[in-house]
Amino acid sequence: MPDRIRLEAMQIANDLRRARKLVQRVLRGRRSLAELKQALEARPPLPTGHYEVGVYFADGPVNLYQMRQWYAPLRELSKTHPVLVLTRGASAALALMRESGLDVAYTRRIGEIEELLAEQRLGIMLYVNQNARNFQMMRYGTLWHVFVSHGESDKIYMASNQNKAYDYSFIGGDAARERLTRALWDYDVDRRTFAIGRPQNDHLQGEPPFAPDDRTVVFYAPTWEGDRPSMSYGSVASHGEALVRRLLETGRHRVVYRPHPRSGVSDPEYGAANERIIAMIAEANRKDPAANHVFDQSPSIDWQLSLPDVAVCDVSAMVYDRLATGKPLMVTRPVAEEAEVDEIGYLGVCEWLYADDALRGDEALERVIGDEAARERLGTWSRHYFGDTSPGAPTARFHEAVETLLARAEEWRSREAAGTL
Repeated sequence: MPDRIRLEAMQIANDLRRARKLVQRVLRGRRSLAELKQALEARPPLPTGHYEVGVYFADGPVNLYQMRQWYAPLRELSKTHPVLVLTRGASAALALMRESGLDVAYTRRIGEIEELLAEQRLGIMLYVNQNARNFQMMRYGTLWHVFVSHGESDKIYMASNQNKAYDYSFIGGDAARERLTRALWDYDVDRRTFAIGRPQNDHLQGEPPFAPDDRTVVFYAPTWEGDRPSMSYGSVASHGEALVRRLLETGRHRVVYRPHPRSGVSDPEYGAANERIIAMIAEANRKDPAANHVFDQSPSIDWQLSLPDVAVCDVSAMVYDRLATGKPLMVTRPVAEEAEVDEIGYLGVCEWLYADDALRGDEALERVIGDEAARERLGTWSRHYFGDTSPGAPTARFHEAVETLLARAEEWRSREAAGTL
């Protein structure tokens, strides 16, 4: 009887927590909708017949990180080919209006999407993720639907058969071509992909919240725990606590910790480990303010990629974001046996950090920093994944791909108007 009562009490407590979260979510949604309405009324109407490129984002604020890395490249593109972001959620629309520097349309209903498409001459719609609601936009066939993703990586996600749903994909380089060729049957990689490299790296800027000194700056950027065994790449619980604790103890390192915003969504213990690391950093700074360790929650990632002496990343797009800089890098080896690791590409030659080595992670990092052969390999693999990474080259390829597809869109419209389709 006591066990049954205890289980019932736990169930009631869980139900109350869920109900409280639901009420809080509804209240936040109402506040966001009211604020968004005010913001929309305060700005001038969007000009009709103006926009050439759309970006479709059907997610909420938790996944805005997928859009944020595209802000700067899209702002640059918009100087010559006006860009409009289409959103489906009030909270995300409000955030995008405030921080992106791009024009934003709030299109909650399908009818509003249809009205917007009738008012604008969009030739391309870009997609930064594989949200199921993308298909609500992809029903419209008089523009090109292009998958740009939110980062290059060797995750199984990047070789999904979902690529076939899009007219085209903008990819990093040769590594992506090879990955798609291996994984997808009857997919014409040469015709349906454009290799643009990483235009984001043409916009790395900003200043760190510390003055560089003789400390070794370590950028630790783990991913989240994933929502299935095959995607269990997150290292916060397996590597992170031990690694960060050791680096904080040495007095020779400065930790820049940037956890994935979804950390703990699927596994509360993973989230708890993340909170413990954050607390460790705060305590270390309290004891030694000159250490200037950083818990990084900034909306964009700029200096974090280019400045640190070494980066530690999980199997995720962050590995390849850092790889594009050609600077020292270690990758955490997943502890989950089910986690799928594609070692045909860079992960077959990368510098792995195993969970057992995290306790003496400082030694492993110093070895990688001083390894000139490893640095040369990084340069070779950077070119394999991203092509020419010299300043301005990725942006030029991005704009060229957009212009090619806009020209094709005009060609199809002309054929349609002439009745020759």
